[in-house]
Parts: sequence; C-alpha cells; structure tokens
Amino acid sequence: MNVAVVLFTSDLRLHDNPVLRSALRDADRVVPLFVRDEAVHRAGFDAPNRLAFLADCLADLDAGLRKRGGRLVVRTGTVAKEVRRLVEETGAGAVHMAAGVSGYAARREEELRAALADTGCELRLHDAVVTALAPGRVVPSGKDHFAVFTPYFRRWEAVGVRGTLGAPRTVRLPDATLASDDLPARTDVKNVSPGLADGGEQAGRKLMTSWLDGDLADYADGHDDLAGDATSRLSPHLHFGTVSAAELAERAREKGGPGGEAFVRQLAWRDFHHQVLAARHDASWSDYRPREDRWRSDEDEITAWKTGHTGYPVVDAAMRQLAHEGWMHNRGRLLAASFLTKTLYVDWRVGARHFLELLVDGDIANNQLNWQWVAGTGTDTRPNRVLNPVTQAKRYDPHGDYVRRWVPELAEVEGSAVHEPWKVKGELDYPEPVVDLGEARARFERARGLD
Repeated sequence: MNVAVVLFTSDLRLHDNPVLRSALRDADRVVPLFVRDEAVHRAGFDAPNRLAFLADCLADLDAGLRKRGGRLVVRTGTVAKEVRRLVEETGAGAVHMAAGVSGYAARREEELRAALADTGCELRLHDAVVTALAPGRVVPSGKDHFAVFTPYFRRWEAVGVRGTLGAPRTVRLPDATLASDDLPARTDVKNVSPGLADGGEQAGRKLMTSWLDGDLADYADGHDDLAGDATSRLSPHLHFGTVSAAELAERAREKGGPGGEAFVRQLAWRDFHHQVLAARHDASWSDYRPREDRWRSDEDEITAWKTGHTGYPVVDAAMRQLAHEGWMHNRGRLLAASFLTKTLYVDWRVGARHFLELLVDGDIANNQLNWQWVAGTGTDTRPNRVLNPVTQAKRYDPHGDYVRRWVPELAEVEGSAVHEPWKVKGELDYPEPVVDLGEARARFERARGLD
C-alpha cells in the first residue's frame, strides 16, 4: 500500500488544491495533516482573530474530508518532528505541501528535508497553490524578481494562471488508527473581535460566488468607496487558502468587464508582493529601500492612532473598524498607514505589528510590503507621497457615512462636515487633532530631504 501525507498549511480547501490532488493521484492512501505549529505561537503570530478563523477552517476541512471517506489528523508541536512521526507511523513515501515565500517557510522546508532525510520519504513542494502565479514564474532579465508592479503585471497577464482543479470525490485513509488532537474551536479563543467573519471553505466559496455574481461588476468604480464597502472581503479566505487565488482569477476573468479586470489586477498585486518576499526574505522587517529615516516615537500619538482617537475621523473610523471586525477596508488601510508613517512619521514596523495583532488576513507578504509601499521604503515609485486624511475622506466618503458608522461621537454631524469636526459649532465628545497636517507634512519633507 502506497501512502502519502498531505501537510496542509495555507491551503485549507478541497477545491482547486494541487497538493491534495497530486497526493491522491500518486498514492493509494492519503493522510491529511495539519500541525498546530509551536513556532508560530513562539513568534506571536497566532493572534486571536486568526486563531478563531483557523478553527472554523479546520472544522470545515475535516467535515469535507469526512464526507469523502477521510478526516483531518491534527497534531501539535514542531512541524518537522510531527511530520516525521506520522511518516514513521504510516510508512509514507511522500509528503506533499504548498511552497511558501517567507523566511519561516524556507526554514520549515529545510527542517522537513532534514527530518525526512533518513526515512526514504520524499518532500514534494507544489507551486501556485497559495498564489495565482508562482513566485519566480516570471522574472526580469538578469534579476530574481520584479521590483516594480506594472512590468510584473504585464508578464503576469501574458503567462496566465493554471487551470482550476475540482474537489476530489474520495479520500482514502490508511487502515491503521491514527491519533489526532481535538479540533480547535472558535469558542475557546479569547479576545476575538466581535464582528469577525466566519471562516472555512464553505463560507469562502459562498462569499466568492456571491461576489462574482454581484458587486464584482461595479468593482472598478466602487472599490474605493468606504461607505459602500464594495470590496470582496475575500482576503481572509485567500490568506488561509479556503479560496484559491488561481480559481478566483480565472472566474473573475470569465466575468470580464472593467470590474473583473480591476479585481484581477488586485490579485496580481497580491502575487507581486509574494514574489518580492520570496526573493527578499528580510523585507518582512527590514526596509526594502532604505531612506535613512529617523522615525519619531511619540507613545501618546501612537496610542491615539491604535485606538482610533487621532482627531481625524476617517483614520479613527478605519482603526475602529479594524478593532471590531479584525478587517479593514483597503482605502482605510492606506489612509491609516499613511497617517502613521508620513503624518506622524512613525516607523512602519509599529503599524505593521499592530495590524498583525488584529487582522484576520494578516499575511507577512501582503501586510509588511503594503506597509513598506505606503511608508516609501518599499516598491512605490512615488515614495514621498502623503495622503491627506481630510481630502481623501471627502473624496472616498463624501457624505460621511463611513465615519458616522464607526465614530458614534460624530453621528449627529451631517454630511461632509463630519470630516472636519474642529470646524463644527458646539461641543463634541471627540478629541482635537493630535497634529497639524501642514506642520506634519513639512516635518516629513524635512526628514526626507525634500524641503
């Protein structure tokens, strides 16, 4: 009997999963495995919102496998040790897993290869599982990655994504009884954001279908509308792999139109950051393009930003949405990040770390490199642009509905006046701005040598 282990990581799905399909093709019996990695806990990456969402994902994955005759084996410990133990128990000849891009993923692969070296078991990595196009699939001449998005996107479009795979009908386990830890439960996780969405492949596919058949058509015009919330909200499912980026790109292309084209471009932007991190692991915490910044560190201002009390309503609304939902509108992320790094001139790592503490879609490639893009230390070709929170708010929340939704202290202020509460007559239970925008911009320009 030929046995293979499928090590699930960021691909917690049955549909369009090349890892699972390859193992089922090559082996008579397959053991689906998820390791609750102690290294992730030690690194502090197991934030409550992601743990709760993960619990949903694992429960759904296990249910899907059971319907097909299998089940999910859950172990707790170091990945290499637990995989080797399972290989020894089953006599598996191969371990299949999705390729990763981070420094941690590279170390995990090295440890797995070392742990399996004397077992006769092969480690097989599969590309284009977490992303639509594999990192390194397209590269500029003489270089190992693209540092500018537009030329990358042209090549990305020209190559195209792989075909979509269906979900397997049957998953056959070995005859031996395999020990498994209990599945984690969302209810066991403390300090979860009250508005956190449900996880799992079923929830992801339902959301994907609803999005593709509905708001996608208006995405090109509406994706920056803060109050309209006309985004897919699929980022948590892409992060955990309950929805396939390749399938999503293929189906959005089939829908076509300006909305489909704009959304596919966003999926390529996600792939772009993965290929940067795959080539530059240190970009997760080091400046991709150093600007010799001497960042400020005013703890009162940082606390005001984190808690949504900066005195700039659109920034505060975005930060309060993050706290309540574990998710934030993309335009809100840009404004919150620009305010911290450019207006308050605080190190982007402070913001990135706070986002990772709360974001259910907290992903090292996308979170860190988007923060670097906004801070001007990343791949942005205009590294010194500053987003004015008042101007941006009037443009992307023209009637003030987004602000009033998340900042109840300003609920009675009508229209766009809500974006400048310091001009409103009468007393409001809302803080004064923590900084003058003109002075802050001048300070930033001096720091970057632009004055």
